[in-house]
Amino acid sequence: MINGIKPLERSLRWGMVGGGGTSQIGYIHRSAALRDGTFTLLAGAFDIDVSRGRSFGQSLGVAADRCYPDYATLFREEAARAEGIEAVSIATPNNTHFAICQAALEAGLHVVCEKPLCFTAEEAQRLVELSQRRHKIIGVTYGYSGHQLILQARQMIADGLLGDIRIINMQFSHGFHAAPVEQENPSTRWRVDPRFVGPSYVLGDLATHPLFLAETMVPQLKIKRLMCSRQSFVKTRAPLEDNAYVLMEYDNGAVGSMWCSAVNSGSMHGQKVRIVGEKASLEWWDEQPNQLRFEVQGEPVRILERGMPYLDHAALADDRIGGGHPEGLFEAWSNLYRRFALAMDATDRRDEAFLADFWYPDVHAGAMGVRWVENCVRSADAGASWVEFR
Repeated sequence: MINGIKPLERSLRWGMVGGGGTSQIGYIHRSAALRDGTFTLLAGAFDIDVSRGRSFGQSLGVAADRCYPDYATLFREEAARAEGIEAVSIATPNNTHFAICQAALEAGLHVVCEKPLCFTAEEAQRLVELSQRRHKIIGVTYGYSGHQLILQARQMIADGLLGDIRIINMQFSHGFHAAPVEQENPSTRWRVDPRFVGPSYVLGDLATHPLFLAETMVPQLKIKRLMCSRQSFVKTRAPLEDNAYVLMEYDNGAVGSMWCSAVNSGSMHGQKVRIVGEKASLEWWDEQPNQLRFEVQGEPVRILERGMPYLDHAALADDRIGGGHPEGLFEAWSNLYRRFALAMDATDRRDEAFLADFWYPDVHAGAMGVRWVENCVRSADAGASWVEFR
């Protein structure tokens, strides 16, 4: 259980690229990173508008001379300081992630990056190799995976409680973009513009979240091939999709499905993962993140609750308050940032034994998401045909 004691002897010196006052996601990055005392915000290039970024940074308590006009200046100037930053979070539009990640690693910094890391599998592999060569981590903010019951599901599946896995159903289907809201909302507009988000909209923006949750729960399964059909129901979004279906076949004979959508009218979020085995099933829904459904064939449904002593120690390790009290997305992100800090520290100490058994959304997870989207687009553009996963 997390009780406020700092997990490291000191706080890591931390900066941000993006995440300024107009950012949708910047605040949760800062809240998560600062919550457990694992990071101290010392510098940043917070906004493409230099004056606005400097003013915002100062309002956060960052010194004026460490509020930089761009990421290149941030990395160069901080490297020249005896106590410059050691890690940076990237909270900028998608088309900038690869270049900033690459520059940060070259500058000797650990990285926490929004997904996607980049737009192509080739770029993703370059980041994997650079991360390894520079001995620095890339943590990816698959924020929902910080909910404790995801690791509970992982352990139950590893313990064989479901038997052989047969079916994986995934969805992330909300209704907030059922109309062309981007015409009036700048923060949505870039998300449906190929110049900023690359070859997909909901496949990359939504579907990779439940995909990673399923990968975390059942890490041993590998996708062999898939088929994707995608649609642009709001026609002005073409060629980007606002709805998609994906069928998958796994190497053990299991099958999977994904429905991702921004036009599921009336749905608040609609992110669910259901793992079906030969003996039992597990289901997690992010609108009720403190519960995990455990359904054994022929027995009453069991609802496992966050924070209860019957859970596995891996789930309880991230518990922040006893069972019965709801925890939400901010707690989940805080759990991830805590893990990112521990991974950064262990990497700097070359503690391979610790890292071998330590879970967090890493550069390989980010690269897998990029590969999956690339394969989905390849399938859809070939007329929704089956393609070998590569």
